[in-house]
Amino acid sequence: MPRIVTYNVHRCVGNDRRLDVPRIAAVLAALNPDIVALQELDVGRRRTNYADQAHEIAEQLQMTSHFHPAFTVEEERYGDAILTAYPERLVKVGPLPGYDRMRGLEPRGALWVEVEIDGKPVQVINTHLGLVPREQQIQAAHLAGTSWLDHPNCSWPTILLGDFNATATSVVYRTLTAKLQPARRLSPRKTPTSTFPSPLPVLRIDHVFVSPGIQVQDVFAPFDPLTRVASDHLPLVMDFEVV
Repeated sequence: MPRIVTYNVHRCVGNDRRLDVPRIAAVLAALNPDIVALQELDVGRRRTNYADQAHEIAEQLQMTSHFHPAFTVEEERYGDAILTAYPERLVKVGPLPGYDRMRGLEPRGALWVEVEIDGKPVQVINTHLGLVPREQQIQAAHLAGTSWLDHPNCSWPTILLGDFNATATSVVYRTLTAKLQPARRLSPRKTPTSTFPSPLPVLRIDHVFVSPGIQVQDVFAPFDPLTRVASDHLPLVMDFEVV
């Protein structure tokens, strides 16, 4: 059964303030995923010893990776990635619109990879939305529009996942669930799915949304000594079948 994970790794700096890329890789390896969507990765940044975190984690998991920098300053990059062991191809990367009335907000982006599962193409889109509600709403509407979910090439089955910085009561959530179903509600197992903050998770701000063609078997946020310290978020895991 395929397994997909979304995980905000906080530039691989844990709640103990330790930079530890292998620890993040160990969290993921223990979950044995087939597809991984990561947010808040550093590539070539001084603050994290110039490591290519996306490449290092992918190498540990024996996966291919596609990284998209939400922003670049000279040689330093910061953004999101999709890793997978399946046959894949990169479809699209791009920025998400900001909120013009507020200057200095962190740039945000998304990336879209098509993976082949048992001979069937599945569209996987990973994103990390902003922190300001109006900004999030603009970004969610953009994702729901013709550039992404309504793009002619975004045929079902589709999985949209990532850190949305928004709960199930938000406009963001309603915008996206007008297009796709929240995986948590489709799961026959009712396991905990709160992911933030990792030492005592009370908020559901990381989400997985799915189209018809994805049959959800389980959605859960693993809570153990390693996941509680490795990042400020817990990973969110979905087991599913392509039907």
